[in-house]
Amino acid sequence: MNQHEQSDLDLTISRIIKAPRSEVWSAWTDPAKFEQWFVPAPARCKVVDMELRPGGSFVTILSEDGGDFVPHINGCILACDEQERIAYTTALVGGWRPAENPFITAVITFKDHPQGTEYSAQVMHRNVADRKLHEEMGFYDGWGTVIEQLARLAEQAG
Repeated sequence: MNQHEQSDLDLTISRIIKAPRSEVWSAWTDPAKFEQWFVPAPARCKVVDMELRPGGSFVTILSEDGGDFVPHINGCILACDEQERIAYTTALVGGWRPAENPFITAVITFKDHPQGTEYSAQVMHRNVADRKLHEEMGFYDGWGTVIEQLARLAEQAG
């Protein structure tokens, strides 16, 4: 896994997934597949809304311990370029409305690679304190775990 920061406000993680880009894209854009990998197991995720278009709503809920589901992401899709890029933010909610608690903007890219797909997530923060908080919350372990789960799902399908 290649881990590097592009600025003092960003956290970036990437990996090669040994599956065709179409499979990795499908795992990201099909809510039933997305729910299988988007949070570290044994936690569970449910997609409430996933409108993959600019201005579309992106809402998930989370159950950490098998109990009640609680709010997880309430964001807005900024860009959705077929099999190339998905960008979303928690600074806005669906319909471009300002969010209560902005935290990140994430740009997920999918590129062909001789071994399958180069998957990269650049997560941008509004200030150094938020970036440090996200890193201390376990960014690399958490996002690394979910990318591993994504890879397993896509590689089984591919």
